[in-house]
Amino acid sequence: MRKLFLGLAVTAGSLVFAQEKTETISKSPITFGVKGGMNISSHTDGNEDIYYWSNYERKSKIGFNAGAFVNIPVSGKFSVQPEILYNGLGSKIESTINFDIPDARMNNKETLSLSYLSVPLMLQYNLLPELYVEAGPEFGFLLGGRSKGDLTQTSNQDGASSTQSYSDKIVMDLFNKFNFGIGIGAGYYFTQNLAVTARFTAGVTDIYKYNSYDAVRNNALQVGLAYKFK
Repeated sequence: MRKLFLGLAVTAGSLVFAQEKTETISKSPITFGVKGGMNISSHTDGNEDIYYWSNYERKSKIGFNAGAFVNIPVSGKFSVQPEILYNGLGSKIESTINFDIPDARMNNKETLSLSYLSVPLMLQYNLLPELYVEAGPEFGFLLGGRSKGDLTQTSNQDGASSTQSYSDKIVMDLFNKFNFGIGIGAGYYFTQNLAVTARFTAGVTDIYKYNSYDAVRNNALQVGLAYKFK
């Protein structure tokens, strides 16, 4: 008899817990939203100084992201948020090469801009009803890109210089079409609908298809706003 009462108590407790969990999830329905913001993107150093270029330096560039998301509650504090975003990534490059004949040097200032369709899949945890942290993978698909900059040749003898500007589409066959990264971030809803968001995504895959040297990966800090429809 004691075992029977114990079994009934455990069963009842399980049913109550399941009901509370269902009610909690039902109070947090699936929601849709839009988001956008600024990217501060860069590329990891791929040891390009092994080429003829010296003083090779990669710097961050500014871009933007915009898209939509769906937030799917899975428990009281956890939710899954798939997103689909346009993502403007890339970096700025400054480098110098010295020629023996003629006695001159060339300076290159280039901006490499890459456009991706990105699909983050974030697991979010609510520290507070309005504050969450998140982490998860991001899958990216290269849409295209452009290399734009200035080449300046300067004589080491008399200091005379000439500059040639260029702007070319990237050769898609040289780049990996697929990009994979890991993101971590946080967000704060200061109203029921509007939130400020921040996320850092570190690239895992090489942006180049044929690369005999250290991998060059996308990194991006994203800061922006999200609007949830309710």
